[in-house]
Amino acid sequence: MAGRVERTAGGAIAVPQMNAVVLDRFGGVDELSSRRIPLPEVGDDDVLIRVEFAGVGSWDAAEREGDYDGAFGVASTFPYVLGWDAAGAVAAVGRNVTRFDVGERVYAATMPVPRGGFYAEYGVLEAEFVARVPDRVPTEQAGAMAWDALTALSGLDLLGLRPDETLMVFGAGGGIGHLAVQLARHSGIRVFAVASGDDGVALARRLGADKAIDGRRDDVLAAAFEFAPGGLDAALVTAGGETAERSLRAIKKSGRIAWPNGVLPVPVTPPGATVSYYDGDRSRTATDRLNAIIEASSFAVHVAQTFPLERVEDAHRALNDHYVGKLALKVG
Repeated sequence: MAGRVERTAGGAIAVPQMNAVVLDRFGGVDELSSRRIPLPEVGDDDVLIRVEFAGVGSWDAAEREGDYDGAFGVASTFPYVLGWDAAGAVAAVGRNVTRFDVGERVYAATMPVPRGGFYAEYGVLEAEFVARVPDRVPTEQAGAMAWDALTALSGLDLLGLRPDETLMVFGAGGGIGHLAVQLARHSGIRVFAVASGDDGVALARRLGADKAIDGRRDDVLAAAFEFAPGGLDAALVTAGGETAERSLRAIKKSGRIAWPNGVLPVPVTPPGATVSYYDGDRSRTATDRLNAIIEASSFAVHVAQTFPLERVEDAHRALNDHYVGKLALKVG
């Protein structure tokens, strides 16, 4: 169990080690390096996960470059382990944890500060933020799912749409966006999806969007008003920029816009509808709701590419390329 110490034949204390990708300072992809570091300590309320797959997101690159340094009120310390979401098997639990057994498949959303993230063989976090992987979900998909799906679900909760109301999902081919399309359709919401590229449009359509267009090529406003002549009821924005800002003119003035914190750039000119900036809820209540939806639907995570842990630099370079869905690392 993590935190245990052993003595070598010579009497020296040996601390259990694990393989991990670490930063010794913030910077470019070349600052990522693989080496062995001590296993994390397991507290009374914690779960230790043997990581099999970890998600790779655009925020990982921002964090790698130091953009989040001090943002959470905790000083950054090195070696620094990235990785916000993962899936694997329970390796150990704290003395107060009774709802998980060693060996169970679980997924989790964590924050790398201050205890380290999931670019490692093992990750530890409070049991509150750990959930069982639904039987029908492959571990690879579960590893790339947590933050994106929970952010999408929190955004839809914030918007509070009723069945048959209309929603623009801007960035519908991305990690959060393609999951938001599915969650919205499960609730009976009519989805107008704005994606990038033929593959993004095709993915949004396959996942159930009522209308899907290419935001880089098509006239978003014209298509939106054709879809909802009186204006759309709401928008969930998962990619910022001029096109996103211009597209929000299609939202009714009485409508609502959900904008996850960290989606940049934010609008320069406030749109007519009210914008609510928010964070995803990763509590047990949220993951229980997400799992119930997954079990009752055809929900799936599109993993565009999975890299072995030793190719983490390639995974981070791929964040700058066009892809749909999510990237992942195979750790174990």
